Amino acid sequence: MKKSLLLMLISLASWSVFAQTKLIEEVTKTGDEIVIPYKKYQLDNGLTLIIHEDHSDPLVHVDVTYHVGSAREELQKSGFAHFFEHMMFQGSENVADEEHFKIVTESGGRLNGSTNRDRTNYYETVPSNQLATMLWLEADRMGFFLDSVTQKKFEVQRATVKNEKGQNYDNRPYGRWSEVTAGALYPYGHPYSWLTIGKLEDLDRVDVNDLKKFFMRWYGPNNATLTVGGDVEPDQVIAMVEKYFGVIPAGPAVDPMKLEPPVLKSDRYVSYVDSNIRFPAIMFTFPTVPAFHPDEAPLDCLAEILGTGKSSYFYKKFVLTQKAIQASTFHPASELSGEFTMFVLPFPGQTLSAFEQEMRAILDEFAKNGVSDDDITKFKASRESDLINGLASVSGKVSQLANYQTIYGDANAIKYDLDRYLNITKEDVMRVFNQYIYNKKGVIQSVIPDADTAPAQPDNYVIPTSGESTFPTTDYSGLSYSRPQGDKFDRSKRPELGPNPTIKVPDFWEEEFENGIKVIGTQTDEIPVVEVQLTINGGHKMDAYDPKKSGLASLTAGLMNEATQNYTSEQIQEELRKIGSDISVYAGTSQTTISASTLVKNLDRTLELMDEVLKRPAFNQEDFDRLKNQQLEGIKAGQKNPGAIANLVFDRLLYGDEHIYSVPNSGIEETVAAITLEDVKNFYNNYYSPSISELAIIGDIDRQTVLGKMEFLKNWEAKEVKIPELPKAKPSGKTTIYMVDKVDAPQSEIRIGYVTDMPYDATGDYFKTYLMNFPLGGAFNSRINLNLREDKGWTYGARGYFSSDDDPGPYTASAGVKANTTDSAVVEFMKEISNYRTNGMTESELAFMRSAIGQRDALDYETPGQKARFLRRINHYNLDKTFVDEQNQIIRTISRKELNTLADKYLKDENFYILVVGDAATNRAKLAKLGYDIIDLNEKGDVIEDGKIDTQK
Repeated sequence: MKKSLLLMLISLASWSVFAQTKLIEEVTKTGDEIVIPYKKYQLDNGLTLIIHEDHSDPLVHVDVTYHVGSAREELQKSGFAHFFEHMMFQGSENVADEEHFKIVTESGGRLNGSTNRDRTNYYETVPSNQLATMLWLEADRMGFFLDSVTQKKFEVQRATVKNEKGQNYDNRPYGRWSEVTAGALYPYGHPYSWLTIGKLEDLDRVDVNDLKKFFMRWYGPNNATLTVGGDVEPDQVIAMVEKYFGVIPAGPAVDPMKLEPPVLKSDRYVSYVDSNIRFPAIMFTFPTVPAFHPDEAPLDCLAEILGTGKSSYFYKKFVLTQKAIQASTFHPASELSGEFTMFVLPFPGQTLSAFEQEMRAILDEFAKNGVSDDDITKFKASRESDLINGLASVSGKVSQLANYQTIYGDANAIKYDLDRYLNITKEDVMRVFNQYIYNKKGVIQSVIPDADTAPAQPDNYVIPTSGESTFPTTDYSGLSYSRPQGDKFDRSKRPELGPNPTIKVPDFWEEEFENGIKVIGTQTDEIPVVEVQLTINGGHKMDAYDPKKSGLASLTAGLMNEATQNYTSEQIQEELRKIGSDISVYAGTSQTTISASTLVKNLDRTLELMDEVLKRPAFNQEDFDRLKNQQLEGIKAGQKNPGAIANLVFDRLLYGDEHIYSVPNSGIEETVAAITLEDVKNFYNNYYSPSISELAIIGDIDRQTVLGKMEFLKNWEAKEVKIPELPKAKPSGKTTIYMVDKVDAPQSEIRIGYVTDMPYDATGDYFKTYLMNFPLGGAFNSRINLNLREDKGWTYGARGYFSSDDDPGPYTASAGVKANTTDSAVVEFMKEISNYRTNGMTESELAFMRSAIGQRDALDYETPGQKARFLRRINHYNLDKTFVDEQNQIIRTISRKELNTLADKYLKDENFYILVVGDAATNRAKLAKLGYDIIDLNEKGDVIEDGKIDTQK
């Protein structure tokens, strides 16, 4: 129910309490309708405040969304909005440089920011007693930021943004396709013609004063929405918001931006070479409608019919026929325009020109066939399920409210949002198909692995880099900053904390079926969903029984997602899509997991299909051939991706060739090529058994009811299965650098570490090393990340961590760094680790760790997925519920001496593998000066000696 309250009707009592704040709207939940209850207010300075009250968990989520993204930028001044996302974490008048992350982390919270074309947001999820601190932080950077901006901070973050572009675009397979599409689709000067991250040449030509002007123009409270949700009392929130935000003056008025979507008079063919890819790509992109336009929903439906699922046109035409490893369509829409994209990644050896014609033929076929009733039913079910699952967390609900308010202009848009999808007709879909896609002009982009591969057609369009722009510009003259005045408190002092919230570890029940399945479950009624997760112990570990066929566990799990004895691959997926449910099978390092997710109302049908998937896989030859080929081609593609190369080679170094974990879960070319369909059947028959299985059930259903629905698992016949015992990993020896040459790579991937002797344990050395490592490499403001990212600007992110399960795992420090800083980055990594091991953590780092990790529990049990991870750990390791109390006791009482002793024991940097994947011509000579031996490897990890490959290391 919606109550719009006019100013004249607001009671005098309300005015007297909240003199600055007007209640604009209140939305309540009165029945079973899908709604996010909230109250919306506006402060005198124009700040919109939305409060969502939800006492189900002792959490609060704070989101500040500024209605400014890259669309407010101009020619030769791109990337400002994204740059500010970085700069706003660099301190303000009352918050020191690098303190923002530290304050939120030590509060037991999580935080980040994001920028897109249309808005920038900053958000924190924290225990509810930290609300005042979060509002103080956000207000300080909204109103008291500019005086703290320095040229030095500007330069460091400019370098960080360049590293982000290198890591996420230039050094990533297909990383530039969106940049090329944007430049080709939109007219010169259109604010969507560049990416949010901007152009590096634009960032190089501006200075800190340009950035300050951008802030003064767009970051006023009147261009922002503050959304607070969770375990809060609205009256208290209003008082805090008035206190911290009330004195910040409004910025210049902001008018809505409206631009017509682009219209192309002819097809534009563009292409580029990407040396990081194996599969060429062809992509069609058509301009469509803005977000929330009435035609957005039927276009989304069209995209799903054409390119989502095994019944889709693109899957049947390209993937099922083994012409392509991947094919899909999607339709993202932004505030000014939408883009309908169709893409295919063909297997090598075929021509993109042929694929262009086949993609056009699909549109002809769809024009003849039209839309079926099943198409509409499946689409509506999936949208309803997606929307409900998006409300599982307070952060999900707050983010939804903030987006509706900012982009749609009405926070209470959830009913409209759902209804526009549930009311779609077949006629709607055909209308938008003919209006925006069929026989319309678009951008046809080819991404090719080398100059010898032909694009779909020769390029006929050159993305303009100069000329006249007809798009609006912003007058930045006359802007000035004056520090807000009028506080009646000392803003330099961090707010006092409220009382610590009572954190309730989820109640759970346990059961064991006669066939050996260990069951754990919990009931949660926040949203009407159920998750069922069956884990079969073993996974890739079982490949140790026949290492020459490694990847068998992964291929077997993949085939479990295909046909069953009673359904084809297409049929079973279609049955699931009709009810908006999902069943997936995946083989990890030590477990195979079969997961089912469904709305409560569809649980019975979902479990029927889960029974089918588990017990009656068809293991058809044609499915096997297709999946095996995809697995092989994926392995080959990874040999061009620097990050994938680093992960594969590092594992081989860590474990040695006699250990199954030296091979990826997916196997390597030689082992996968040796797998037969009979091997898959034997693997399933030998190793899929309830005797080594565990079951977790989470959702809006009680124990008795759900156990009554589990007969299909209770009567699953058990067999004796022995999980192999793995050998110890290969000793590391002395610290050595291993170099894989990736010619002309703009970044180097670095991995440093060794395999420990610690398996997982909840309260012993493994848990304590997590505490020990937190200040070194486990937090954003850890020593490693502050050094390489924040101080040096060499990387987008650097980290270090311990990772074990049933078997001992490695300590790994890693980063992607600018190519010309590779040797220096290795030095800094080793220096930080060595200093930490020698001198240990400081008292302040100990206090930071205790505060940060000691308050984390409030965030760990909120969503069904989080509860599932928690329960699965208890089930697998036979933990008592009190293990959480034991961990908290360790956090509170462990001494700095004990932690430093652990650092000395487990950070032995004289026994590390150092792996560098990067351009050898740039880096090898400089790395040689560091004093370590250097061994050259190829992309598979084979040793190269005198130009010859030796596969025996």
